[in-house]
Amino acid sequence: MYKVIGSTKTRAMRVLWAMHEIGLEYEHIKASAQSEEAKLANPSGKVPSLNVDGVIINDSTAIITYLADKHGQLSYPAGTIERAQQDSLTQFILDELDAVLWTAARHTFVLPEDKRVKNIKETLRWEFAKSLNTLEARMVEGPNLMGKKFTIPDIILTHIGGWARVAKFDVPDGKLRDYFRHQIKRKAYITASTLY
Repeated sequence: MYKVIGSTKTRAMRVLWAMHEIGLEYEHIKASAQSEEAKLANPSGKVPSLNVDGVIINDSTAIITYLADKHGQLSYPAGTIERAQQDSLTQFILDELDAVLWTAARHTFVLPEDKRVKNIKETLRWEFAKSLNTLEARMVEGPNLMGKKFTIPDIILTHIGGWARVAKFDVPDGKLRDYFRHQIKRKAYITASTLY
């Protein structure tokens, strides 16, 4: 059985959501980052981790990609043009949106106070808004990023949308805000989000 290590208040939400979309059984260890459980699975203390028969996989994107490939869901097959486009969207979202929010978090409460850059958030908000505009231009006719098929980048982007709201990074009215409203109504998202 799969064992997911990490609280839904972290990127573990992405893994739990993917597992519910696929319909997998799992054990959930609701560990926070830097806890003993987290450090046993990942020396950095970061979450999530996935224990697969005693073998640990770290990083939410690596985990959901593994699950998608193994179970033939949430992804286009490797070696197809659609998979390349899916991976391109995933990398863009991670590089241009996820990394910006993580940098903001690090300079708000993760790094020691003497290492934080106090005014960095305004630059990061500008960068985030610019990247949202680029992403909107890349979106095809929905309801998902790649059209009718719900894929890995949908999970990552929707999680980022919630994180942005909490961090007070604006998502203006329009295509992306409508997209987020649609995605959070998915049954698997609602089920996963009720876990702690």
